[in-house]
Amino acid sequence: MSNSSAEGTPPVSRKVVGLAVAGAVGGFLFGFDSSVVNGAVDAMKDEFVLSEAVTGFAVAIALLGCALGAYLAGKVADRYGRIPAMKIGAILFLVSSLGTGLAFSVWDLIFWRLVGGLGIGLASVIAPAYISEISPRHVRGRLASLQQLAITTGIFAALLSDALLANSAGSAANDFWLGIEAWRWMFIACALPAAVYGLIAYRLPESPRFLVLNGKDKEARKVFDAIMPGEDIERHIREIREGIQEDELSSKKGSLRGKAFGLQPVVWIGIILSVLQQFVGINVIFYYSTTLWKAVGFQEKDSLTISVATSVTNILVTLVAIALVDRVGRRPILLTGSIGMAVSLGVMAVAFSSATGTGTAISLPGGWGPAALVAANVFVISFGASWGPLVWVLLGEIFPSRIRARALGLAAAAQWIANFAITLSFPVMAAASLPLTYAMYAAFAAASFFFVMFKVPETNGMSLEQAETLFVPKGVPVTPLPTADQPK
Repeated sequence: MSNSSAEGTPPVSRKVVGLAVAGAVGGFLFGFDSSVVNGAVDAMKDEFVLSEAVTGFAVAIALLGCALGAYLAGKVADRYGRIPAMKIGAILFLVSSLGTGLAFSVWDLIFWRLVGGLGIGLASVIAPAYISEISPRHVRGRLASLQQLAITTGIFAALLSDALLANSAGSAANDFWLGIEAWRWMFIACALPAAVYGLIAYRLPESPRFLVLNGKDKEARKVFDAIMPGEDIERHIREIREGIQEDELSSKKGSLRGKAFGLQPVVWIGIILSVLQQFVGINVIFYYSTTLWKAVGFQEKDSLTISVATSVTNILVTLVAIALVDRVGRRPILLTGSIGMAVSLGVMAVAFSSATGTGTAISLPGGWGPAALVAANVFVISFGASWGPLVWVLLGEIFPSRIRARALGLAAAAQWIANFAITLSFPVMAAASLPLTYAMYAAFAAASFFFVMFKVPETNGMSLEQAETLFVPKGVPVTPLPTADQPK
């Protein structure tokens, strides 16, 4: 991220870029902790003699923890601040990684997986909210996209560390350092980035928007002066205050409630964006790809290497999205990504309709195997360059200031519940009909195109306050916000 200005564009402070990168470390932990189980699941299953159902529950329970953590994150962040919420998330990550790695029974393991999920949920909310609130408008999209880049980097790091540990020990189930099995070290390895995240959180300044919300204008000025030296700080403070005043949608300040099925319309937009991001089936590719790779001729021992390669592709296309989001805009990228996902998933549905065999013993005749493999990678590219990072960008900028953290938490919770539903339902649906399963994901991808077309306006180049007004009903009464010298 350059700190030199383009023509007509103010320069970006290296301090701002540094803060955005530091905030995105939560996304790295999010990706690492959610993916590290992939290399450990078989050894974990053998260690505790688990049935298929209990194994699936032990893996998926983290996603329910994520939903709960995301929901609670908004309340914690609005009451205590963005930085305290980060510190809590770091502690949860740390104790979960150690507890899971040293688990002595399946129920102990499930408990620590749940704790880790709480940490992931917190990170999934706090990072995009914090980055959006400290970023200048002309680079906010690129800086907010760092969240998804950090997530994909965390996924890559987890899969790579799993492969290195398993290969070094000869198997994930074999003893490694200190006589502890390699699969346990896979979880313990997360303690290091968790500790780093905690140390970073102690050095980050609080979000200036949170400070203004709580009448701490003097502290907000100090933060702005540090991260945006030379700019009109009073104008930034004034814009935040005016935006907050315009966001007073009801007599109960900061309420998520509205006439649209009990919630404000903008909250529903965030929830639907989050659910559609998961209902296109992206995690099926990452969680259940072994069947696909075997169907097109790869050996099972190569599946982890292929997963690492896919995660690298995901990182590269996320970089493309970061480069384009503030130049092309949000809507064109999302719409293009929806088309790419719908077409590639449709090809996969047609390819698997010609499959022979059942369960994991399926094969694709003729050219359908390579076609399915190419389609799967086109799907990953289409998602990674659009809906992966840009949903987080939009969630960070569409919600009114008073409800941003809580609304983001609700949207992220919906995302994790949708992820949980897709993760648990795929094995059953795939056993019934793989073509219909992929066709359903293709239908959701097509639905995502029309949802963006008709319900999501362009927010590129706008301040957070301006972007929020696009989603606020007209004619809403405004309640004045107290200044720093007045009681709230």
